[in-house]
Amino acid sequence: LHDIQNASPEHYLSDDDLRAAADYLKLPTSFVHGVATFYTMYSLKPRGKNLIRVCQSPPCHLLGSSTISRELIRLLGIGFGETSPDKRFTLEMTSCLGVCGVAPAMMINDRVYGNLTAERIAAIIEDLRRAK
Repeated sequence: LHDIQNASPEHYLSDDDLRAAADYLKLPTSFVHGVATFYTMYSLKPRGKNLIRVCQSPPCHLLGSSTISRELIRLLGIGFGETSPDKRFTLEMTSCLGVCGVAPAMMINDRVYGNLTAERIAAIIEDLRRAK
């Protein structure tokens, strides 16, 4: 499922993808759908080019993930679970990134960013907006 989702330009698993995986694995489509909806790293709806996941673990929460979340919502103009109209950003929460030593943290695509501040987030988002 990860490979299929990663091959999608919109970073999600379509109904056709789920059926193809089920057929290949000789499993009911409902079973594959259950797996895809259980794990938060899978999505059944199209997402943006840059997947931003904000860690909501207790250490990140205690060290300011709420402030980080508010700043991302302000900068991107979208809430959690939403994709920007230009399809460049999708904002999601995650339960733990496993980088408590650099809390608060977020992951954008496959890169983790820690020790976040509002100013650092603004610079990261600006860099992403300039990138093609």
